[in-house]
Amino acid sequence: MSAFQDIIQRETGLQRHLTAPQMAMIAIGGAIGTGLFLGSGFAISFAGPSVIISYAIGALISLLLMGCLAEMTVAHPTSGSFGAYAEHYIGPWAGFLVRYAYWACVVLAVGTEVTAVGVYMGYWYPEVPQWMWVLLFSSLLIGVNTLSVKAFGAVEYAFSAIKIAAIVAFILIGAYVVFGSRPAGIGFENYTAHGGFFPKGLWGTWVAVIIAIFSYLSIEMIAVAAGEAKDPERAITSAFRSTMIRLVVFYLLTVALMLAIVPWTAAGTDKSPFVKVMEIIGIPGAAGVINFVVLVAALSAMNSQLYITTRMMFSLSRAGHAPAALGRVNPRGVPMGALVLSCSGVAIATLLSLWQPEQSFLLMMAVSMFGAMFTWFMIFVTHLFFRRRWVAQGNAPLAFRMAGFPVLTLLGAGLMLAAMVSTLWTDVFRLTLLTGVPFLAVLGVVYAIWYRPGRIATDKPSVAMQRTG
Repeated sequence: MSAFQDIIQRETGLQRHLTAPQMAMIAIGGAIGTGLFLGSGFAISFAGPSVIISYAIGALISLLLMGCLAEMTVAHPTSGSFGAYAEHYIGPWAGFLVRYAYWACVVLAVGTEVTAVGVYMGYWYPEVPQWMWVLLFSSLLIGVNTLSVKAFGAVEYAFSAIKIAAIVAFILIGAYVVFGSRPAGIGFENYTAHGGFFPKGLWGTWVAVIIAIFSYLSIEMIAVAAGEAKDPERAITSAFRSTMIRLVVFYLLTVALMLAIVPWTAAGTDKSPFVKVMEIIGIPGAAGVINFVVLVAALSAMNSQLYITTRMMFSLSRAGHAPAALGRVNPRGVPMGALVLSCSGVAIATLLSLWQPEQSFLLMMAVSMFGAMFTWFMIFVTHLFFRRRWVAQGNAPLAFRMAGFPVLTLLGAGLMLAAMVSTLWTDVFRLTLLTGVPFLAVLGVVYAIWYRPGRIATDKPSVAMQRTG
């Protein structure tokens, strides 16, 4: 098997302009989006107040995942990231499956974000069809992604700063209302007032873990962004730690306060639970402000996801697993062909918004879940292979090292596998496995027929031919 340096050399052409603060914001931008602001409403409806436990379990899985991914990324910072690691440490077939499953998943996740944009805009303009907002905001963000990675980083930093400021303000206001003024009907008694803390039983709590995982999805994109970081080792170590602390605090505190203010039975999906909280509190104009913030959050997540799908398709092309045109970069270091193809999720979202506007978000979330879960599972599996070979080769200790190996790595893999299998016994997420497993089987057949190792060696284009003028 070739040295990993061959993969890094193969993926040259991108520009290293992202700073450590920008990388942290990119990860937060992807993870604090629809999953928290709108998806939390779905999670609450499945679990009731025990959704706090669901998000805590999701946070644990995320922490374990980021520990494994941080160690591998410090060793090998490249845009192919976990797909490249699977290719090198397990086999080319594993890299092929992981990259394509993840790319398809995030392309559909882009659709969930832009679908949510239509829901949020409906707060102000209920008479305007959702698909019009889908097209408008999609065009703007696709335009941002055609610029250099430096411009993308600046825009994403601004988006995420707005979200963080709003969430901090929400936590402060919510804490004051719950612990200070305590109006009638608001307080921790809401945790048990409507059927108890586990109104849907332990199964409902576990089903909500699936949505929690979807909410945390995109924290892994910071590893992909490492391929365009100025000082990868320092930026990755710092960004991973700060990102995980912020995400866990933001998710758990906001959900805990939300449930104390809004009875779980009122946390629907017609609008963001955050908006409902502000309506209940009664701060003049606050609900409109929060709706603006959650709109920015969805746009930020979509922006990050367009970036990440573009880089993943770029990596597939450079590996010889996609047409060579998708691996070419323009003078600004942007893989334009990969970007255009990665916009297909927007087209799917537009069609679903026209066909079934009320169900489009749930449909796209259910179908995209498989790629996310499979990728996270494979990151844990890849880490098992990585650590054993890294030690066997006598390499020096890394600046970041996952603790508790192999027990914690195996725990993460086991929890992810259990979550994947559980989707088959849920009404909403049954499509996850029913569409995901056949898709994975098709990818396996495609690899066996067209991309077996001997053929890749003769068909793969040279790096010198992969830049456009």
